Amino acid sequence: MMANDVDGDMAARPRSDLRTRLISAIVMVAVAGVALFIGGWLLQILVAGVAIGLFWEFRALVRAFVRKQSHYILWMLGGACYIGFACLSLLQMESLLRWVLIAAVIATDSGAYFAGRKFGGAKIAPSISPSKTWAGLYGGMAGAAIVLLLAALRADGLWAYWWGAPLIIFMGCVLAVVAQAGDFFESWMKRRAGVKDSGALIPGHGGLFDRVDGLLAVLAFGGLCKWLGLLSWAGMA
Repeated sequence: MMANDVDGDMAARPRSDLRTRLISAIVMVAVAGVALFIGGWLLQILVAGVAIGLFWEFRALVRAFVRKQSHYILWMLGGACYIGFACLSLLQMESLLRWVLIAAVIATDSGAYFAGRKFGGAKIAPSISPSKTWAGLYGGMAGAAIVLLLAALRADGLWAYWWGAPLIIFMGCVLAVVAQAGDFFESWMKRRAGVKDSGALIPGHGGLFDRVDGLLAVLAFGGLCKWLGLLSWAGMA
């Protein structure tokens, strides 16, 4: 009888967790989607709130593994620049570019998940993130490249010509690598801090940093490319 109870509890728990994760994901997508679609002050308020939450979680992680005060200050300055620049870049981007970068990150995560489950294989950095495989990275690259190719169908400039396809695919691969790098960076911080999640703000998902680690890196990278004029040259801005 006890064994059956335990088995039933273990079987029910994943369903409960999945339900919680699904509800949280729907709410997050709805709130973010509405803010991105409407833009203006609503998006600014949402991004500001997320930035504050991200910095708070970043601070908690750093406090868990940094001992010297001077190092702590440097980490805080670096975190403020990283998070602030990424969020500011999002607000300053054209609407289409925002959607393309967000879609590319989602495609990277989805492609990596399915390719990793299908093919498995060698791990990229098992000591940091045991679930990440090279096959998953390649799947993420393919997903991001597909998103950029689809976006090219409705953009002008270089993207409108067939000879721009290799560059589009290359940029998709770069975005996937940047997203994965952001994921690894947060995983490394959590390993150093000895925690599973960056926070507990989002039921079933952990903290804000857990959800947007890859996107944060891509937004910072996109903002840097825009500042250097690379996106205008490529016809994305």
